[in-house]
Amino acid sequence: MRLWLSALLLYTFVPAWSGAPRAREADPRIGFSIEPVALFPEAPQRKRLSALRFLRGYRLISADANFGGFSAMTTDGARFTLLTDGGQGIGFTLSHAGKLTDGRTFRLPAGPGTGWQKRDRDSEAMTIDPTSGRLWVAFEHSNQIWRYAPGFSRAEAMSASPMMALWADNSGAESMMRLRDGRFVVLNEGESWPGQSGSAGLIFAGDPTRAKQASVRFSYLAPTGFDPTDSAELPDGRWIIVNRRFDLRHGFTACLTIADPRALKPGGTVRGREIARFSAPTLQDNFEGIAVVRHKGATHIWLASDDNSLRPWQQSLLLEFRLDEAKPSPRRITKP
Repeated sequence: MRLWLSALLLYTFVPAWSGAPRAREADPRIGFSIEPVALFPEAPQRKRLSALRFLRGYRLISADANFGGFSAMTTDGARFTLLTDGGQGIGFTLSHAGKLTDGRTFRLPAGPGTGWQKRDRDSEAMTIDPTSGRLWVAFEHSNQIWRYAPGFSRAEAMSASPMMALWADNSGAESMMRLRDGRFVVLNEGESWPGQSGSAGLIFAGDPTRAKQASVRFSYLAPTGFDPTDSAELPDGRWIIVNRRFDLRHGFTACLTIADPRALKPGGTVRGREIARFSAPTLQDNFEGIAVVRHKGATHIWLASDDNSLRPWQQSLLLEFRLDEAKPSPRRITKP
């Protein structure tokens, strides 16, 4: 009886949990949809942005206040997986006519922490092996990489590279891509290796979750004031990187760069050549996901933005472009 009374008193008088709040989680019972957007909101007929030709764009919307926050993306041009920076994600199919079907919401089955706090599952980058369907996720706060079975059905392996452990919690693994030859490239968010400039990067010889996987250091030099947020491999082996800058006057500005790693040596620096910049009067947001798709002989670039759960001031955008490097310099915006 005393034990029962003690439990009742604790329930009645002890305040609720006062530690870190639980991470926001989207309700899988609430659906989501898309609505079209223009690259130039004040001039929808304009399609050209330097080396990019705008093909279509959408805003992901939902009645769920916890929906959004997408930081990583994989796609084959039809089936999409977007992952939030809190260990949750969505999947859907998008037709060329702009019809969204098969939408679902999911949580990662495992990760660095329990998932109670956002930093437990600070999933910032994702890449996929298109043959096996296996997925890899980079977690920024813990600087770990996890491998998952196709469809995120289960966690298979994880690693915490000693080199990545040198990166700060809030500027750790931000970008990751799997190259066609099986190597992996990871970039942090603007923190440099000691004695060097640019964002610190690692190139893993193979699956980074395998024990004692070999890696080499390098640096990536983004345009002044920008930090890398995601990357993908182009068909010719070069890297395309989305870079972000934020200031109170202009808000979010993004730019795309292309880097040629063929002359990159261990410990060296690869520089990004800017090909397009997202600043007024174009759509501006916190672009954090990029994917490359080949379609009818052309290279298509998909971009996704993280709304930081700050709707309506920010949006979850999904934009498709065709890459055409023969067009004018990135500083000049021309009419169609």
